[in-house]
Amino acid sequence: MPVSPAPPNAIELKSVSRAYPMGSAVIRAVDDVTLSVARGEFVALLGPSGSGKSTLLNLVAGLDRPTAGAIVVQGDDLATMSPERLARYRRETVGIIFQSFNLIPSMTLAENVELPMRFAEVDRAERASRTAETLARVGLAERAGHRPSELSGGEQQRGAIARALVNRPKVLLADEPTGNLDSHTGEEIMRLISELNQSLGVTVVMVTHEQALADRFARRAFHIADGRLAQTVTHHDPFPSENLRWHGGEQ
Repeated sequence: MPVSPAPPNAIELKSVSRAYPMGSAVIRAVDDVTLSVARGEFVALLGPSGSGKSTLLNLVAGLDRPTAGAIVVQGDDLATMSPERLARYRRETVGIIFQSFNLIPSMTLAENVELPMRFAEVDRAERASRTAETLARVGLAERAGHRPSELSGGEQQRGAIARALVNRPKVLLADEPTGNLDSHTGEEIMRLISELNQSLGVTVVMVTHEQALADRFARRAFHIADGRLAQTVTHHDPFPSENLRWHGGEQ
């Protein structure tokens, strides 16, 4: 039986809206957005607080459902998925990086990174090797036994990136990944995400309100205003891959 060709785009949003009732009014957090993201592309969703960019990211993450329209990720329509299938999609297809790290304080870094694989029922031996491999990739191999309180902010965010990557997702979603970091550490985190995008071919969608980050790291930037797509800016490749090798080191 011939194999169906892979869809050319990692993400397709078709006339997507998300509305919330508020008293007698209806708030359109996302309003008729159509856009596509190619496989392996790095894009940014730009806009001020309340513009709808984080709501849009949550829709792509399968954490929320649209009021109207279709969201297709890696060829699968999220609207047709059962809650069980949607949970598997969040485990296997997308990795999510949050601004606030969200590491579990009582667990070591290695245990935090391993946790998504437990939910995915990955074999124990495979979990151990993949955890070690992923922590090494983000420069944290020697910090595996430390708890979050013993790590710097940059180390915690790199740990959160490792956790998002450990199930080998095709799409990495980052919601203000440098929002809780100083400018130097934020630069290192952005270079790491960019290196992962180029070396692993993972598609990256980043939410940010910082134009400078989008200009430096994203191939394209989608400007969101009042829930609508206002503008798209295309950039050249911002950083050649040879300048993006990750060398680890403490932040």
